[in-house]
Amino acid sequence: QVQLVESGGGLVQAGGSLRLSCAASGSIFSINAMGWYRQAPGKQRELVAYITSTGITNYADSVKGRFTISRDNAKNTMYLQMNSLKPEDTAVYYCAADRNRRYWGQGTQVTVSS
Repeated sequence: QVQLVESGGGLVQAGGSLRLSCAASGSIFSINAMGWYRQAPGKQRELVAYITSTGITNYADSVKGRFTISRDNAKNTMYLQMNSLKPEDTAVYYCAADRNRRYWGQGTQVTVSS
């Protein structure tokens, strides 16, 4: 089992920044890719960014150049630095980790006001 706990969400004005954290615990050995997803009201959950165990990253087109995903394996923590936030970034953000299956965190709310 892998437990994931997100933190760092909140309310921010458009153009502002937030940094999300995802702390992993439990059977974290051999976690492969980790990622951030988001789900806005009435919409499907979508991939925001992911990072592999070797540091390869990929981003959704909508966040490229504004968001940066990183991973500190020594701290078993993944981060999402979000800059130049827009109202359309408002969503619940979920952390995910792939090991023998996909594990999810409980989510953290990000609200961007215009």
